[in-house]
Amino acid sequence: MTERPSFILFITDQQRFDHLGCNGHPVLRTPHIDAMAAQGVNYKRFYVASPVCMPNRASLMTCRMPSSHGVRTLGIPMSHDQVTFVELLRAAGYDTALIGKSHLQNLSHFPVQVPPPEHREGFHVPPDDASVAIRSDLDNETYQYERQPYWNQDDPVVPTPFYGFDHYDSVLRHGTNAGGDYELWLRKNAPEVLEMRGPQHQFPHDYICPQAIRTKIPEEHYTTRYIADRASEWIAARKGNPKPYFLMVSFPDPHHPFNPPGKYWDMYEPEDMPVPLAYQANDWDPPAYVLAAEKARAKDANIGKKAGYSLAVSKREALEARALTCGMIAMVDDAVGQVRDAVNDAGVSDETVQIFTSDHGDHLGDHRLLFKGSEQYDNLTHVPFIWSDPKGSAGQDSDEIAQTHDIGTTILEHAMIEGAVGMQGVVMSVAGGQGREAAHIQYETQRTQEAFGVRPRVHTIVKGRWRLSMYLGKCPNELFDLEDDPGEMVNLWDSPTHAAIKHQLVEALAEMEIAAVDRVPLPTSEA
Repeated sequence: MTERPSFILFITDQQRFDHLGCNGHPVLRTPHIDAMAAQGVNYKRFYVASPVCMPNRASLMTCRMPSSHGVRTLGIPMSHDQVTFVELLRAAGYDTALIGKSHLQNLSHFPVQVPPPEHREGFHVPPDDASVAIRSDLDNETYQYERQPYWNQDDPVVPTPFYGFDHYDSVLRHGTNAGGDYELWLRKNAPEVLEMRGPQHQFPHDYICPQAIRTKIPEEHYTTRYIADRASEWIAARKGNPKPYFLMVSFPDPHHPFNPPGKYWDMYEPEDMPVPLAYQANDWDPPAYVLAAEKARAKDANIGKKAGYSLAVSKREALEARALTCGMIAMVDDAVGQVRDAVNDAGVSDETVQIFTSDHGDHLGDHRLLFKGSEQYDNLTHVPFIWSDPKGSAGQDSDEIAQTHDIGTTILEHAMIEGAVGMQGVVMSVAGGQGREAAHIQYETQRTQEAFGVRPRVHTIVKGRWRLSMYLGKCPNELFDLEDDPGEMVNLWDSPTHAAIKHQLVEALAEMEIAAVDRVPLPTSEA
């Protein structure tokens, strides 16, 4: 038996809280993840630090808020100067591995959306190395490991430790065109599959949902199975190894495109999916960002083929997206079961804490939208979190509020490893902590948007029954009663009846913003 517990962190991409059997989905079956919940603690009020991939994954790794670790928006690589909780595990003698998606660095070469500064006539222009208030080198060669050109080289290998991981088996991007080590494996073991990738090679189907792709890639060569196989092999190779370990198993699904392979494509029917409230409520007054999305969709019928941000969709499209998402999650659930079996077979289950979460959610038709954007609805910020400790509580549901940046802090506490000064996560009760009274969420995007303005920011507090969001930009602020209005259909910001609670929440949010201001670097002298 190891002196310290080992950990497996399963993380999915773009999976909202209610899309698990153990979290009340009326149709979706997830027996392996449900079993994990039955053997542990299932958090019912777990929130992200930011409802988008790169900022929230950086918060996971650093145990810090986006305003502190610097990855405020998509497009900013996580600096190597940031200390990760995985580094601290490694320094304490843990074997560390990441198999699957990282997204701590940029994946694409899409142009920056931030407009260049306009220099006034007659004013001296700063030199390049002084044109931005903080000097950085976030586009050097050490931040290119998730971009395709790096993988087009002969025998590409990502140097380790990679943000603290001694073993890194990468799956880059989403859908059927995933790259990294996965693509290298396909080239070597199933080169014929390379010709099946992409929407141009899909099976015919009658789905109208944007980015629904009936892929020809067989289940055994799909990314989810690849990740499960590599993770199971890594666990099996540990048999008899007394060292504790931390393994992150990171699935790119169920993020769009919606392309569950094989039997998972038609495992669920659109007609069996719950109909979002926005398609039933005749008296709903849609906010400006929903109307703007509907206007954009009407103007460009093909926008859904390339969109990665909130997209207006019909009821039929929403139900199809939900059915295909359920198929992708079902495959993830089978993969989780495969890895859990490998843990049992290796004889390390009694020493391994198993954790399940996701990096953010998806509208999936709620408020007549698909994907994600600057909106702060519960379906984007509220995700699953399960902590299954063989020596801890079992079969419990928890209403304690916790967040993504609390995960690493809680793991370190449970492993009896001190965190780094400046880490901002709170220890959850599963590791003897007190948890938190409210969730604090930060979001920013490069994109100028009609309803939100230029480079909008929105900061949110979720406390008790309330969600309050304050937007920097054009969008009106929001206050929702999550108990009486769980669908978040009525904005109470201007309600005189709710003025007192609004003021209390604004004050609480201000206190959280002050607390999130960095206390590092540390002073080097008293004065």
